[in-house]
Amino acid sequence: MIHCIVLEDERPAQEVLLSYISKTPFLDCIGIYENGLDITQDKLQQADILFLDVQLPELNGISYLKTITNPPKVIVTTAYSSYAIEAFEEAVVDYLLKPFSFERFFKAVNRVRNNVIQQKNESDKNLFLYSDKTLYNIHIDDILFLKAEIDYVKVVSDEKSILILDSLRNWNEKLQNFRFIQIHRSYIININKITKIYGNQVYIGDEPIPIGKTYKELFMKKIK
Repeated sequence: MIHCIVLEDERPAQEVLLSYISKTPFLDCIGIYENGLDITQDKLQQADILFLDVQLPELNGISYLKTITNPPKVIVTTAYSSYAIEAFEEAVVDYLLKPFSFERFFKAVNRVRNNVIQQKNESDKNLFLYSDKTLYNIHIDDILFLKAEIDYVKVVSDEKSILILDSLRNWNEKLQNFRFIQIHRSYIININKITKIYGNQVYIGDEPIPIGKTYKELFMKKIK
């Protein structure tokens, strides 16, 4: 779900935007404001899209945008075309002139959609692992393999090995949407890191890892 905020001081315009948002299955409105000064930093961080009117009380929309550090994706909604150049200089992603149709609205949000989803997916790939009183930030794609060590799991990347209190079963569930597969009761491997397969062994770099009999058929289907 993509979260959005509406900054618009006119009730009819608010109602139009809410109607369009409700028709769009991947959008969720998390706040409606008439003044940008009322939007908290926490709320801005939760938002993926900001629908921004220009003519606002106290501080106009473009001036407000200039005060924000790391703003969400911004789609301007206004009755005035004269602000377009200034708006695009602030890296807004689209500029909708009122009154705009649902088709034009949908085109704007769909343009943002893939970019937002890609950013969300990338952020989901970073994990914080706690080991030896230290939090390590590791990207899922950098993991070579995981090995069960009694009550622990060793997470191995090119740069380091991190031993954490966990189970391989938990990791199997955590990594099911990524390119990982369990090939042995003690090993989960990153398929993208395989250098070769020889007999009943997979090589991750120069590291040989055994393929368990009960895992081999599923593993071979996965890589084919």
